[in-house]
Amino acid sequence: MIGSIAREESIPLKFLEAILLDLKSHGLLESKLGRKGGYRLSRPPSSITLGSIIRMMEGPLAPIPCASETAYRPCAECKDIEGCGTRIIMREVRDAISDVLDRTTLADLLRKADSNRPPRQGPEVAHYEI
Repeated sequence: MIGSIAREESIPLKFLEAILLDLKSHGLLESKLGRKGGYRLSRPPSSITLGSIIRMMEGPLAPIPCASETAYRPCAECKDIEGCGTRIIMREVRDAISDVLDRTTLADLLRKADSNRPPRQGPEVAHYEI
């Protein structure tokens, strides 16, 4: 199944396997060995936000460290943190990104993807099963 996903999505197999292992190590996926084995989500897609996945895999959402809520680091050249225009705008960017990603679940993403996909021929397959 992982091989077919890699082919269909044009993702190198080793890269996809590394992502799946990383998601498993963070507790987002469970795995089962054997003939009917593979990966599955550890909880319902409606309870997993895109923001939590991105933070898990990539770290903070802020575009620069001084705008981060969870990994704040001041800029070395900044003399006025509270009055820095760049920091103020980057906080707004961070807040806008967080607003969208923390309100969007995997279930939402799947619904949006399915609504834009042409109708399938044959039996329907749940897209979040790996």
